[in-house]
Amino acid sequence: MRYDDFRHSDNIDDRRGEDGGGMGGGRLGIPMGGGGLGIGTVIVLGLLGYAFGIDPRILIGGAEILTGGGGGAPTYQTDRPSGQRKTGAPTDEMGRMIAGVLGELDDRWSEIFKADGRNYTGPKIVLFRNATNGGRCGMAQSAMGPFYCPPDRTIYLDTAFFREVETRFRGCSGSACKFTAAYIIAHEAGHHVQNLLGILPRVNRAQQQAGSRAQANALQVKVELQADCLSGVWVNREEKKRPGFLEPGDIDAALKTATAIGDDTLQRQATGRVVPDSFTHGSAAQRRQWFMTGYQQGNVAACNTFGAGAL
Repeated sequence: MRYDDFRHSDNIDDRRGEDGGGMGGGRLGIPMGGGGLGIGTVIVLGLLGYAFGIDPRILIGGAEILTGGGGGAPTYQTDRPSGQRKTGAPTDEMGRMIAGVLGELDDRWSEIFKADGRNYTGPKIVLFRNATNGGRCGMAQSAMGPFYCPPDRTIYLDTAFFREVETRFRGCSGSACKFTAAYIIAHEAGHHVQNLLGILPRVNRAQQQAGSRAQANALQVKVELQADCLSGVWVNREEKKRPGFLEPGDIDAALKTATAIGDDTLQRQATGRVVPDSFTHGSAAQRRQWFMTGYQQGNVAACNTFGAGAL
């Protein structure tokens, strides 16, 4: 991916110089879908689920942030004073790439919203190492990966996750990893678009009224697949705006990553079996399909994973 001419957004809170907040009496839920899972599996599922999800706790047991239910929230120590944080576009290579992707996401989505008579305000990105205060979505931890916090309209991102994709999951190699990182950020920005369009609140209400956890999970899958599609829409629009920004192997790297984080892939690796009713993000084939749908068609209407009138 070529990004030297990207417009750099300064809507970034860079907390990577902080040591992160300590954790107090937190608790981890247990993934559903039959049979107990070891703590190693919980961590891996949390990392991968959170990487492309709204809230990492959906995969590892709870959904209190989205539904407003559940018991008392765990308590955490706070981060170091905000005065020690850096705001604005970072100057290191990884930070500059992220700032550039965010700037281009904001510009392309502003164009799309304007064509529909709407105004677009982009999300903030918080960069951190290890752990940080995740605002109204609780504690953000590196073991969980990137996520979008709807009430704060903020993406939380430990940049070490991109190295995990490259080394542990072999989702990319070399320069293609930069595009994989852009794909991940664009997916989280897709959740922001869903939030602005009122899709997330409507899904939340539908999940609360669902007759079973399987039905609620099925709705969550549609949310995640739509975000995959919306990330593809951005790539399509960006390619038209900046021909040549994609390099050979970029799209293939994104599809490999989508395969690696499909629910069926993760469940098969973790437990040796696949339980579709417990899917929360979609199968590998679905994730590839919907990203390519957005990329090939380049419009939001193509990303109706819910079906006509479903919400």
